[in-house]
Amino acid sequence: MPSPFGVVFAIDIDGRPTLAFEAKNVREASELCKEGWLRTDLSVLTSNGIPLCTAAAKLTVRRATESETQVYRDADREAQAADDLLLAYLVELDGSGLSDENATD
Repeated sequence: MPSPFGVVFAIDIDGRPTLAFEAKNVREASELCKEGWLRTDLSVLTSNGIPLCTAAAKLTVRRATESETQVYRDADREAQAADDLLLAYLVELDGSGLSDENATD
């Protein structure tokens, strides 16, 4: 589904690329790192038995690489049309068996 945003960003958690999403600009993308619901969701999800995020973890945002953008675009094509924010995970989530498990919030 075509997006009105068009710019894909990635969030690194403690330097590890973790998820990709779209935003209008880097300022808007940075605001996502401040969202309490995101940190809460990331602290519940695990990869190799380790929570994706801890209370002390540093979340940073940057433009996604070409391969990260492709993961996002693939997830976007598979997602059902919705106005929700699509998050494409760049890590394998425990119990999912997929490296690009998607979530919308």
